[in-house]
Formats: sequence, structure tokens, C-alpha cells
Amino acid sequence: MSLDEKALHDAVQQVAGQRVQSANAKDGVATIVLEVGGMDRLARDKLEMAVRDAARKAGAAEVRVAMTAEKRAPLIIAVGSGKGGVGKSTLSANLAVALAKAGRKVGLVDADIYGPSQPRLLATEGRRPEAEGNKMHPVQSPWGVPMLSMGHLVQPGQAIAWRGPMAGNALNQLIDAHWGDTEIIVVDLPPGTGDVQLTMLQKHKPAGAVIVSTPQDLALMDATRAIGLFEQAQVPIIGMVENMAGYVCPHCGEESDPFGSGGAEAAAKTMNLPFLGRIPLDLSIRQDSDGGRPPAAGEGPQAEAFARIARAVLGWLDQRK
Repeated sequence: MSLDEKALHDAVQQVAGQRVQSANAKDGVATIVLEVGGMDRLARDKLEMAVRDAARKAGAAEVRVAMTAEKRAPLIIAVGSGKGGVGKSTLSANLAVALAKAGRKVGLVDADIYGPSQPRLLATEGRRPEAEGNKMHPVQSPWGVPMLSMGHLVQPGQAIAWRGPMAGNALNQLIDAHWGDTEIIVVDLPPGTGDVQLTMLQKHKPAGAVIVSTPQDLALMDATRAIGLFEQAQVPIIGMVENMAGYVCPHCGEESDPFGSGGAEAAAKTMNLPFLGRIPLDLSIRQDSDGGRPPAAGEGPQAEAFARIARAVLGWLDQRK
């Protein structure tokens, strides 16, 4: 049986998961690099045996396994929009929770330095991060997502009047924290294309960006500007999400579209970008979010809407690997 590199990677990833740093195939020889930081000798030996067996079943005539304790930096997924008020922070929080429900180790950074809202959305208001050396430890949310926000460092309601360089330094401290074994960090960017976004793109190159928009034309125009900024920085666009897409009256059951319908999907098609899904304009999403209960943590159609987007993001990440 010939050795196909994709089949090899898929086979070893099934037994080693995110510890697979690389899996290459050439002339029947499989060369696999594993990240084994934090594992004891017995666990490393068991992992190596499982990987060797999987590689042979995939068709490898010879298997070479290298192990490293070097921890890879988490992948950064930036969530952006061209304007405020489109539900970007709500999507960021629920995307992080949905990714965690899917079994990934996910962190969340609230990069909206001037208007942090993630502590409210994930029920961590009033909590302060602990520091070790010159780095912070994230605050643990009740939903399995560690997080950091300027809202954890200032008093609730306190105005933050910082110029661009100070805001950029604050973002650096939030991202360069003790994230442990976190695999993915979802970064909730402020709206627009200002200093914080530029700092993110220049110093903390995201693996990809998710763009949030409502269906209305004005929001889509601003979302196009945000896409342009990411593309100029050579950050791949994972896809677009249409928020506030349709409203069902709780009294009569009639469905309407206050902000229009299908605009983000049509824009994504025009720009040849993936369309990741829709989030409905639903009263329960607003109520749960205000109460620090992310809908993605529960069940039902609202949770499934966020889960579909999380699956699309994971599919994109797996394909990029």
C-alpha cells in the first residue's frame, strides 16, 4: 500500500490529536514530529507506539518519530467588523464557548480596550487576573473558557482614555499571558480599522479572521473595509457571519427581517469568501448574554447556530493544516 501524506496525517492525528506538529511522507518513510510537553515517560512511550502503529496502518514501510517539549503558540482567530453594534462581541464569546464544547482548548481575549464587554458576557465581572512575573494568568469563566479583558483590570464603568500606543501595549499584555495548554485564542477586536487592529496584525499575526455583519447595506460596506485591512496584512479570511438575521415574533409567530436578509451571504459570494452561517435576531440571545449565560453553552436552535459556525471554523483550521 502506497503512503499518502494526507492519509498519514489524518491517521496519526486520530491517536495523537493536537500533539502532531508535522507528519511527512516520502518514499514510504513516515517522519512524524510530536509535541510532548507535560507528558511523563510512560505516556510518551504509549503515544509513540500508537503513532507508529497508526502510521504503519496508513501504509508506512518505515516510521521515524521525533519528540519535542516545545509548546506551540496558540492559534489566534480574530473576530472583526467594520462598525459597532453588529453583535461581534456576542459572536466572539459564543464562538469560544462552542469551540470549547467541541473539545478544543480555547481562550478569549477582549481586545476592545475602550469598551470591554466580555466579562459581562461570560460572567466574570469583578474578577481580577493573577500575575506571575510580568505576565497575567487568565480568569477562568464558568463556561470552560479562560479569558482576559481590560474589564478585569479597571473598575466597572470606568472610562479608559488612552492614546493608541497605550492601547496597543495593553493588547500585548492580554495576548502575551500564561495561556497554558490553550490551542486557540479567539480575539474580540474593537470595531473599525484603528491602532488596536494594526497592533494585532503586526505583532500577533492571526491564523485567520471571522467577519461579522448584519444584513443591511451600511454594515456590509463597513465590513468590506475590515476585510480589506486583513487582506492587506495577508491574514486569511475564514469567512463571514450574518448576525441579526431574521426575527420571529414570540406572540404571533410571524417572521420578519428588520435588517434585511441574506446580505452577508451575498457579499461573501461576491468576494469569493466562505459564508459561515446566520445568527437570528432573538430575544433569548440578548437576555442570556446580558445575564452572562452564553447561548452556545446550552441546547436548542440558538446554540446550534453558534455550533455550526464553530464547526466551519474548525473545518477551515484543519484544512489549513
